Amino acid sequence: MLLNPHAHGGRAAALLPTLQAALPPDVSLHAPRDVVDALALLASLPARSRVVAVGGDGTLNRWLPALLHNDLELGVVPVGSGNDVARSLGLRGRAPLAALVHALNADTRPMDVGCAEWRDPHGREYRALFLSSFTAGFDSAVVLRTLTGPRWLGGVPRYLWATLAELAHLQTWTLDVTANGKHLHSGPALFASSMNTSTFGSGMPATPAARTNDGLLNLLLAGPFGRLGTLAMLPRLLTGTHLGHSRMRTRAFETLSVISNTDLPLAADGEFLGYARHLRLSVLPGALSVVGI
Repeated sequence: MLLNPHAHGGRAAALLPTLQAALPPDVSLHAPRDVVDALALLASLPARSRVVAVGGDGTLNRWLPALLHNDLELGVVPVGSGNDVARSLGLRGRAPLAALVHALNADTRPMDVGCAEWRDPHGREYRALFLSSFTAGFDSAVVLRTLTGPRWLGGVPRYLWATLAELAHLQTWTLDVTANGKHLHSGPALFASSMNTSTFGSGMPATPAARTNDGLLNLLLAGPFGRLGTLAMLPRLLTGTHLGHSRMRTRAFETLSVISNTDLPLAADGEFLGYARHLRLSVLPGALSVVGI
């Protein structure tokens, strides 16, 4: 069992004594100091071991490559700021001890994993895996702002604060978007983001039709919006009614290409990654075994 002591602004560390006392004798609890220690610990585990991760979407994202490389099973005790992966697994609202018992004992099921590949503005190549979302454009710029937001804000309020702050510097990007070899869009866009879970940003129902075990990802493409239009769209995004807008489109895909004429900000599972001009996304069907409901 691995607990990220930095999750949810450091609040996860307070759970250490409670979780330790609840563990059966044959289960060890570790609280790695940083990502390097966590990855080393995961790399030392035998294949098909079950790892119970205590943290949020960012924690799962950072540990995901090692989980896949060692063919490890994943159980989740959600204590992060977003927890959209946990929502997709039916764990929303579960107390930590109840989630722990479930993560240790319930059966696993396959979960798709998203894969993004891109070059940064200097030509360096990158590859990132994700479980919930890979954002490109406005929502990634918002993610970057959440990193500097007030520490006392969490979840949806923190995301909304960052969104309103980003509105003051609103920009669009000229994008060329192709899904499964079919051209979808050329021109200005607010964002072109890809979802594996149905929610992002701590529960906003971005792509309600998305499923984590269907072998597909879901594009959410927003055309050009001004400040007032973006502001008016926020309540619709929070309630899942945004897809009725003529400038909002969604499409299920296996492969996606996004080309931008300027530096496009990127983020995966709420973690800011940098900038790209050319982005390619694909799905790894059923690549991870997870404990769900």
